[in-house]
Amino acid sequence: MKTVVFGLLGTQLDMGKGIKRWERWRPTVSIFQQEDFRADRFHLIYSHRFSSLAKIVTGDIALLSPQTEIVEHLVPFDDPWDFEEVYGKLLDLTESCSFDPEQEEYLFHITTGTHVAQICIFLLAESRRFPGKLLQTSPGRGRDNQNTGCISVVDLDLSRYDRIASRFRRETKDDIAFLKSGIDTQNRAFNELIELIERVAIRSTEPILLTGATGAGKSRLARQIYALKKQRTGLAGPFVELNCATLRGDAAMSALFGHTRGAYTGAVSDRKGFLAQANRGMIFLDEIGELGPDEQAMLLHAIEEKRFFSVGSDHETESDFQIICGTNRDLIRDVQEGRFREDLLARIKLWTFNLPGLKERPEDILPNIEYELALYEENSGTRVTFNKEALEWFLDFARSPEAVWTANFRDLKAAVTRMCTLARGARINRDDAAAETDRLKASWISGTADRTAAGNLPPELREKLQALDEFDRIQLRGVLEICRRSGSMAEAGRSLFAVSRLKRGSVNDTDRLKKYLARYGLDWNTLTP
Repeated sequence: MKTVVFGLLGTQLDMGKGIKRWERWRPTVSIFQQEDFRADRFHLIYSHRFSSLAKIVTGDIALLSPQTEIVEHLVPFDDPWDFEEVYGKLLDLTESCSFDPEQEEYLFHITTGTHVAQICIFLLAESRRFPGKLLQTSPGRGRDNQNTGCISVVDLDLSRYDRIASRFRRETKDDIAFLKSGIDTQNRAFNELIELIERVAIRSTEPILLTGATGAGKSRLARQIYALKKQRTGLAGPFVELNCATLRGDAAMSALFGHTRGAYTGAVSDRKGFLAQANRGMIFLDEIGELGPDEQAMLLHAIEEKRFFSVGSDHETESDFQIICGTNRDLIRDVQEGRFREDLLARIKLWTFNLPGLKERPEDILPNIEYELALYEENSGTRVTFNKEALEWFLDFARSPEAVWTANFRDLKAAVTRMCTLARGARINRDDAAAETDRLKASWISGTADRTAAGNLPPELREKLQALDEFDRIQLRGVLEICRRSGSMAEAGRSLFAVSRLKRGSVNDTDRLKKYLARYGLDWNTLTP
């Protein structure tokens, strides 16, 4: 393979006349004074006013390396310190060359030229517009090579440099651990998801959409993404969090965009909205699917333009915010049913990450228990641990089909907090763990968790649930959860009977689901708001 070198004439460093020029180090000439380096072709780049110096340098190169073909490029730099001009002309030069990386290895000498030229050469090589490496020359330190100097090749593929690559891997590992709040999670899919989020958080300022069930950790992850961005990218503004499910009517517009005094009844003074507060920082809009159509339209404009009108104002407010959105809804279905703007969804879903629930991450229950124990100690000043029998009991339950974990990590956090609080002394024993599992099962059957999963069930149904065998309770709870997530009975039926329906000649998923619900005195209308 042939070696081809490109280089700018050093208008100061390459100067020299007469026999004394051989007594000083000249970077361009020194390339051809190396005993273990051979260039088959050399492209010399210079301006017309330095033609005399170029003639001397090319003559010396021909004397030192007769086998090297010399190609001269007259490039008129009017101002060698003008970045736009220098980059443009060097780019034109590279685009005019016919590169053949299969047959030739390319090097660009980066020692000569102005600092602006050196930066431009670096950018051309880093972007692969120049398909090669950088060649660096330096004067010798000893008497033997004082004039000839030495050379080194710089490959911009940093993965080839062990210490730099090792540092990058260490920093990436630290960033990933930070996003996971230091929890040593074991679930492979979740860990891969966090690795992807880490790369996006560092490199992108575009909106991020976090999806997943209630309690899956969207809010905590959003705060960690902000903290990582602030640490690694210099994000200067604050983190602002807003649950869109709490916004209604004028209050929604005011909370997001602010208002002026007298904008509506009760607006007794000017108010700065959350989007303005997030200037140069980040805003997390949780439950974004709950926003009304007017708020959605204004939010789309604010995201795209980074400016918006406060309620009652004739003047636009500017805010350079980054945004993370969270939802437990199926926004695609909401778009199809006219509840969510398609253009807004398109704008916020460039980076979409679905957080798995606790039941999908059984191997991460123990690390999260340890995290919650440490958090309890930090908040209360009291260290509480499990004894071996209690921990095994609770883990067996937590990973079993009995454990619904409807509120996901919020359920787990509450359970650990209760056990720590009620433990006699500093150890959670088997009786403490058993009592907590009973509490969890009771809440999932008749309390908040079941109401969340299936709507506000009538008291008679809750009584029926308590009278059922555990087998039937688990099955019914799963059916009710899928019904809650589905937009129609047909959709719920397709999810519930996805496998058996493939074996039937004709299917009526809606009728099958209807008959199942009727067995417990339920119908579709009682399950959906």
